Amino acid sequence: MRFSLPQIRHSYSSFETLAYLYTQTREYILDDIEIYMGETDWFDADMCAAFGAILYSLGRRLNEVSLIGIPQRVERILSKNGFLSHYGRARIPDQYDTTIAYRRFDVEDDHYFANYIESELIYRSEIPEMSPALLKKFRESIFEIFSNAVLHSKTDLGIFSCGQFFPNRNRLDFTVADLGVGILQNIKENIKEYAELKLSPEKAIAWATEEFNTTKRGKLPGGLGLKILCDFIDLNGGCIQIVSDAGYWQRRNYKIVTKRLSHPFPGTVVSVEINTADQHSYSLASELTPEDIF
Repeated sequence: MRFSLPQIRHSYSSFETLAYLYTQTREYILDDIEIYMGETDWFDADMCAAFGAILYSLGRRLNEVSLIGIPQRVERILSKNGFLSHYGRARIPDQYDTTIAYRRFDVEDDHYFANYIESELIYRSEIPEMSPALLKKFRESIFEIFSNAVLHSKTDLGIFSCGQFFPNRNRLDFTVADLGVGILQNIKENIKEYAELKLSPEKAIAWATEEFNTTKRGKLPGGLGLKILCDFIDLNGGCIQIVSDAGYWQRRNYKIVTKRLSHPFPGTVVSVEINTADQHSYSLASELTPEDIF
């Protein structure tokens, strides 16, 4: 079977495309699948996390996956971040250090993920200046995305991550994807008040992002890490996107937009966009002194 892939950007329409690809291929077993990328004239490299998750699930069902017709500039960037090394291409050096490497982690690889974000993301020079205390919270927020995938997704296929710095657009994107049960299903299975909540896929994401809502049992409410991340992104002028099941949620400039995908995505994707043109220096409110305030 052969499927054509259009351009892939850090956007709702591209999540629609990838969810459609999953829907079209999810029943295939022991087949040869070609993904034709001749029309993929642009690929935001952080989207390799979601794309790679889908292709990995195809491989686990013993399909042979081939990526063909890749335009040269797309092939170059996807070779620099290591994505195409999984599909027969050699990895090439990233002399300008714009990529955050494509990785797949098993659910027990929390230590490796922590080292990964430490070496690949947290101390990048493009990230706005933060106090040590806020930087620690920022690190914990990113790690919580991985932890939530481990705790809630019930995936046995792993967790996928990738990122990219776009100097011309003053953007640093970082995305984490899993192929688990998704947010709506997790709420159905763990929240006894689910029937009263009457949640659609997109409303389920919105519910899960509220500070004190959680599906963790026997633990303190979760969500603090995501709240700090959202607060920072609001001030920074960046964006957070979450896709799960057929739901799409975006937060940008203090505003939340939700939409429905035409086809469900198998699991959850959390994508963070940081505005690297931001020249402000950030700290936690608890660190401020009266002199700072005035």
